[in-house]
Amino acid sequence: MSALIETAAPTLRRANLRAGGDRTQIAAFLAAHPEATPFHDLAWLDAVNASTGHDAIVLLCEERGGIAGLLPLHAVRSPLLGAALVSTGFAVGGGILAATPRAMSLLAGAAEELAGRLACPGIELRGGALPDGRKGWTIRRDAHAGFVAPLAADPEAQLLAIPRKQRAEVRRGLGHGLEITVGTAAADRAAHYAVYSQSVRNLGTPVFPRALFDAVLDRFGPAADILTVSHGGRAVASVLSLYHRGAVMPYWGGGTSEARTLRANDVMYYALMNHAR
Repeated sequence: MSALIETAAPTLRRANLRAGGDRTQIAAFLAAHPEATPFHDLAWLDAVNASTGHDAIVLLCEERGGIAGLLPLHAVRSPLLGAALVSTGFAVGGGILAATPRAMSLLAGAAEELAGRLACPGIELRGGALPDGRKGWTIRRDAHAGFVAPLAADPEAQLLAIPRKQRAEVRRGLGHGLEITVGTAAADRAAHYAVYSQSVRNLGTPVFPRALFDAVLDRFGPAADILTVSHGGRAVASVLSLYHRGAVMPYWGGGTSEARTLRANDVMYYALMNHAR
């Protein structure tokens, strides 16, 4: 005797980000997925939406009563760059997270359909993989670069782990009597934004709104902070970092023109590694 067992087809829908049930399920799925990044997190989606107005969207693929995959997106509309669906806005990570190839393919198709409905001519996934066989997608490998390094056991070991020439720059900076502060209070935020905005303007790059930094700090809580290097009471280098799964990600940082002479940026990253440990 044999029997046929029907397997329910996966369903696709847009998550209700105002509903506690959906948010709880999404958080649990992200916590269990090995490739989840801070930029998949609802805290990031909410922060970008609240500070810039870019709509936060999470597409869900559900199967057997649970989430089989998800794709977080921001519907970005820029006067300079036009409209696009981006996973995710202001991020260097994102993309589809799925438990099965079928869920990944369905989410890619759902994103294409959503882009058409929203009159977005493009979709940009800033991480993850693409399902096999989908037409019209290209992969760029020359836009960004990054690296991961382990933290050493103590400050001296951390210093010795830095390549010799750069280590000499850190030692020079440490001899300038620089002061290190870490926090998320109003003074930390003001110092960071002043240094960051000056640094970015000097590079000829548009400055992100301060509301974005405040929103990220507010929503990430203890998983984000600011480390600032000062000289003579003046902030000369500062970095806003995210903490995720035992790693620190220095994300928005910069230094004033004075920082180069003082080697303040070198000291900043050395101090950040020690603080992160």
